[in-house]
Amino acid sequence: MRPIRFSLALLALTPLAARAQTPAWTRPLRPVATYSIVARDSATGEIGVAVQSHWFSVGATVPWAQAGVGAVATQSFVEPSYGPLGLELMRLGRSGPEALRALISTDADSAVRQVAMIDAQGRVAAWTGGRNIQAAGNHVGRGYSTEANLMDRPTVWDAMARAYEGARGDLAERLLQALEAAQREGGDIRGRQSAAIIVVAGTSTGRPWADRIVDLRVEDNPEPVRELRRLVTLNRVYRSLNEGDAAVTRNDLNAAAASYGRATSILPDSATNGEAVFWTGISFASAGKPDQAIPYLRRAYAVWPKWADLVRRLPAAGLLPNDPALIDRLVREMAAR
Repeated sequence: MRPIRFSLALLALTPLAARAQTPAWTRPLRPVATYSIVARDSATGEIGVAVQSHWFSVGATVPWAQAGVGAVATQSFVEPSYGPLGLELMRLGRSGPEALRALISTDADSAVRQVAMIDAQGRVAAWTGGRNIQAAGNHVGRGYSTEANLMDRPTVWDAMARAYEGARGDLAERLLQALEAAQREGGDIRGRQSAAIIVVAGTSTGRPWADRIVDLRVEDNPEPVRELRRLVTLNRVYRSLNEGDAAVTRNDLNAAAASYGRATSILPDSATNGEAVFWTGISFASAGKPDQAIPYLRRAYAVWPKWADLVRRLPAAGLLPNDPALIDRLVREMAAR
C-alpha cells in the first residue's frame, strides 16, 4: 500500500476537524483477520504487543512497539502506517487515545479498521470499525486492550482479557496466555497460520537493539502460538546467557554462575544444540575457572561432538587463553565418559 499522504507535522498540529478533509488513504483489498493484545506492565514499565492470525507473516504488519513510547496493533483491513504514525504521535506527546483518534479521524476507511494503541504511561484505547467482519470487538482494560475480528465466537476478546488479568509472570508470559486463551475460545474462524510478539523497555536507552526485550515472529506454522511460546522460552535462555557474559566482563563470577545456571536449566541441552552450555563453559574457562567449565563443555559434547573442534579455534580469536595445556585438557575432558 502507498503511505498516507500528509506529513506528521501537519497531523500533530492541525485540528481534527480540519484534518478530516485530508485525502483518503488507500483502500484495502483483503482482511488480515486476527486477534491481538497491547499492554503495559505497571511493575516494570515494559510495553508489549502480541498477535495471531490466519495470514502469512502477520508480524510484518500488525504489531509495532517502541521503548519509552508505546505499542500499536493495526489489523482487520490493515493499514500498516497506523503503526509508525501512531508511535510518532505518541513520541511527540500525544497519549495513546489521542493518537488513535487523530489517525481514525483522517481515515476515510476507518469503518474497516481495527486498531489499539497504548502509550508508555499505560493510557490505552481501541477502535473496531462497524464494517469489520464478524465476530469482531475489543475489550479495553486497565493498561491493556484485547481486540479481534473474523472470530469463530464473539467471546474471544473477553476471554483474552480474563486470561491476561489472571496471568502471572513477566509481560511476555502474560501476553502469551492471552493468545492461548483466544485459541481455546475458537480463535480465527479460518484457522491459524502466523504469530508475533514484541516487548520493549518502558524507557529508552537510545539503543533500540538493547531496548527490545522480545522480538519474535512465526511466519507460517500449523500451531503458531505454540511455536511462539517455544521461541519466547529460547529467548529467555539467550537473555540469561547474555547477562552471564556481562557479569564475566565485570569479573563477577557469582552473578555469572547464577545467570548461566538459569540459562542452562530452562531447556534440555539438545534444545539449543549444546550452544548454551558450550558458551557457558567457555566463559568460565576464559575466566580461569576450568574446573567449573568442564561439566558444561561435557554436556555440549554429548549433544554435538564437534564442539571439541571449536575449542581449539578459540584462542586465536581471543576467546580462550593461548595455553596449549589448558586447551588439551578442555578437549580431553569434555570428551571423557
